[in-house]
Amino acid sequence: MKTSLTTLFTFLIFNYFFGQNQPITVLTKREKGIEIIQKDSLFSLQFQFRMQNRAAYMSNSETDFNPESFEFRVRRLRLRMKGFVFNPKIGYYVQLSFSRGDMDWEGPQDAITNSSPNIVRDAVIYYSPTKSLKFAFGQTKLPGNRQRVISSGNQQFADRSIVNATFNIDRDFGFFANYERNYFMLKGAITSGEGRNSSKSSKGLNYTGRVELFPFGRFTGDNDECEGDLAREKKPKLVVSGTYNYNHDAIRQGGTLGNDLFSNVNLQNLQLDALFKYKGFALYNEFCKRDASNAVTVNSLGLNRVVYTGFGMLTQASYLFKSNYEIAGRFAVINPKNEIFDNPSVLNLNEKRLEQWQIGVTKYIYGHRLKVQGNLVYHISKDLKNQTQKGQFGAIFQVELGI
Repeated sequence: MKTSLTTLFTFLIFNYFFGQNQPITVLTKREKGIEIIQKDSLFSLQFQFRMQNRAAYMSNSETDFNPESFEFRVRRLRLRMKGFVFNPKIGYYVQLSFSRGDMDWEGPQDAITNSSPNIVRDAVIYYSPTKSLKFAFGQTKLPGNRQRVISSGNQQFADRSIVNATFNIDRDFGFFANYERNYFMLKGAITSGEGRNSSKSSKGLNYTGRVELFPFGRFTGDNDECEGDLAREKKPKLVVSGTYNYNHDAIRQGGTLGNDLFSNVNLQNLQLDALFKYKGFALYNEFCKRDASNAVTVNSLGLNRVVYTGFGMLTQASYLFKSNYEIAGRFAVINPKNEIFDNPSVLNLNEKRLEQWQIGVTKYIYGHRLKVQGNLVYHISKDLKNQTQKGQFGAIFQVELGI
């Protein structure tokens, strides 16, 4: 009944905007949502939605299990639309977010270029002159570390790692290009550098290049675009990748994310990752490093805002049983450079080294579109200046549902 109502509603909207009762085909695809194709091939629309409902807990310390915090909320609520217009070579992709936790309202985001809720996550136009070559213009993800590029709906833990949270280069607006063959893929972007939905740009631009190598050939379908080996690769598959990003005249702490800095800086990001899958087993490794021309910016009142410079490393491994239960383990660490935790010019500055161990169990009921996840977390914050540390335990329960 719900499918019938959705199909009817979509049909009426289509006819309202395009008129003349144009003949259309309505399809449903496994994990691909609902797709509408005009029979003369002038228009297509693929529609999907998904939500993540979450309950989480974090202890005061590793010996005090009283709660430091609880988290009960809709973590993500997304609508996605993609397809082509006039010609299958001219495509589009739009993604909108609606939950408060999905609009960058978390934390003290103080950015002049981005001061409103970020409802628009992606709005990009594609042109594909050949099957191997694709150009794009608009706002979407930069070709950065694989865990960031993989959709949050296709993750095997409730959230991406602390390495990604600290060093990812996120989304931006500008020009993009991809070229792919069976054994490699080249990606590049020239973008504004201020991140999504910015109201203005500095005089500097953001340059990103990425190379992906597939020594054993391509993965089954889009199995390299999700975590866990849900395709149960019959032959070993491996992709090794590297990204270099240079954000000239950046005005935010993370370049495309974070608070405004008190003076503009140049940022360099290096990201290396490797993904291996075979018969339900998956192994992922990631290394990220960031440098800045001036990591510590200070205003006239003596207040400082910093760029987190340093490195991060992530390793996670998983196995998917035939019952579609998956068990996964993760270790992630981020380590600051001396300039942001032991700087004689700024004595009150003391960025911490963070380590995180996680165990996750996921039941895939309908692939990544309907799954139940449980994570146990051990989080360590190390004060490198004073040689102290604090440990905490946590737990996360999450249900993902979408089409």
